[in-house]
Amino acid sequence: MSILQGQQPKILRDFLIYLTTIKGKSMRTRKEYEYDLTLFFRFLKITYEELEIERINEVSIHDLSIESIREISLEDIYLFIEYCETVRGNSASARARKVATLKSFFKYLKGKRRLITDNPADELESPKLSQKNPIYMNLEEAQRFLTGIERNHHYYRNYCIMMFFLNLGLRVSELCTLTLKSIQGNALRITGKGDKERTVYLNKTCRDSLADYIKHERIRINQTVEEDYIFLSQKGTKLTRQQIARIVKKINERSGLNKDKLTPHKLRHTSATIMYKSGADIRSLQQILGHSNISTTQIYKHIEDKEIEQVIDNNPFNQ
Repeated sequence: MSILQGQQPKILRDFLIYLTTIKGKSMRTRKEYEYDLTLFFRFLKITYEELEIERINEVSIHDLSIESIREISLEDIYLFIEYCETVRGNSASARARKVATLKSFFKYLKGKRRLITDNPADELESPKLSQKNPIYMNLEEAQRFLTGIERNHHYYRNYCIMMFFLNLGLRVSELCTLTLKSIQGNALRITGKGDKERTVYLNKTCRDSLADYIKHERIRINQTVEEDYIFLSQKGTKLTRQQIARIVKKINERSGLNKDKLTPHKLRHTSATIMYKSGADIRSLQQILGHSNISTTQIYKHIEDKEIEQVIDNNPFNQ
């Protein structure tokens, strides 16, 4: 949750503005950075002034100065990360995000603003993250899942949404912000993380499901939003991430599949996995999914590695 503008110390406000205007970070990312840094400086104040840790959310940091920031040590940061783990129960990935936030902030202070000469986060290490294979549906499960799309007044919209997820591997935030202008012939222009744009090919299934949705349903909606978003609610407003998550949950239940914790992001994993197993190379998959770093796409290779391992384990000679 964003702290009140008047309570933000200027140095924090300047950094947050830098994130969006110069680095091109989304407002969602900016709020995450703001939350992490606010918590960090509140924790330091609690520690230095020996206040009650239970009242951390009441602590004001409006008087934070660059002089006090210069006093921060690497040990202070590790103490904060320990607090996040032991008291707040943060997972390794949540702590890794806080580490990334702090490294970015101190790098900005030293490199961009020249406000500090020593960066306490230079040697800061991130918690070790275990490699997790993505949770996904196989082709048979995905086909069964689609049978759960209810043939009601939103059938064409919901079917089209599922086709976009399963054929294009979209993030739910990307799907929500698609507009009619995003469609350029047989291509779709997508705005991904950090406002980075990419273009993907619309296959026949996507084109047909989109045409059916526009013809049979979307054209009848009394649109009230300013922009021509593709996927609209009954009221003509842009669908939210939460609304789409509920649609996926309902389809999962109606299909009888009841896949555990099936979310729009799991549909993205399903799409990527099926594409990889169907012959897509890692570089092509990286472009389609909009991954900045190919190491992120490499998780889909582990699926194949695991299946190969299982084949070897099932060898009759392995007794």
